[in-house]
Amino acid sequence: MQLEALLNYPRALPAMPRTVSDLLAEMNKEDPNPRRVGDLISRDPALTTRVLRLSNSAFFRVSRKIGSADEAVALLGLTHVRSLVMAAALGSSFKNVPGIDLKQFWRYSLRSAEIARSLAGLLHQNEGNAFTAGLIHGIGILIMHIAMPDEIGPVDMGTPPLDLQRASAEMAAFGYSYAEVGAGMVEKWQFPSEMVSALANQVSPFEGEAYDPLAGLLHLASWRARAEELQLDNSGLVATFPDMVGLTLGLDLDSVLGKDPSEWSFSQALGAFVD
Repeated sequence: MQLEALLNYPRALPAMPRTVSDLLAEMNKEDPNPRRVGDLISRDPALTTRVLRLSNSAFFRVSRKIGSADEAVALLGLTHVRSLVMAAALGSSFKNVPGIDLKQFWRYSLRSAEIARSLAGLLHQNEGNAFTAGLIHGIGILIMHIAMPDEIGPVDMGTPPLDLQRASAEMAAFGYSYAEVGAGMVEKWQFPSEMVSALANQVSPFEGEAYDPLAGLLHLASWRARAEELQLDNSGLVATFPDMVGLTLGLDLDSVLGKDPSEWSFSQALGAFVD
């Protein structure tokens, strides 16, 4: 299936829920109203439940339990709440995906998000944007499995979805990868252009005319999260580390490993994605 046909496949891209659309419109304003953001979240009970699960997870290390959308906005700030809203919306949109273990996929995505945020702090980049990008960077994998299960099956057999060579295998088979698919989806969902660019360039963030530091963070974060899923030992980490991306960002292997999550399973946060 051609990329344009895939992005226009009616069942591949979940429709943005009205609540999320209204929230994005408010949060994209020059001076968003925190009270209205909290009110909009509260209007959708399922969205509220998922946002609160994430808010109270180990990611944010809040000093007390967050019990309402208004409290989440007050304690976490609008940047992180935006991340949580998008994560919760995506978690509710993909229920059954052929050939994908959704628990593993969202665990991997949460790991990528946490590592991306930590690396962003190290490089003085926007941590909220890095967290969101890390969380959604692999969404193209789900879309491809929904829209083209018969075509993606043989690729899965040779190179599983979370393999380090997955993007290369998809490029060889289709001429595009989950990166371009994910970028196309978030563009349709009217994400900021910075996010669209990061997803599109995550496989090769500094090649050709591309110079995208956020995409570079995604590249390193997803490498680390995949390496953990594959249980690579020290020699495997050394052999597969994306050294040219790290060099461009000024990060070596030890500095990336130093941003590993303190807790790899994220069992509480997974509840926002897998019921």
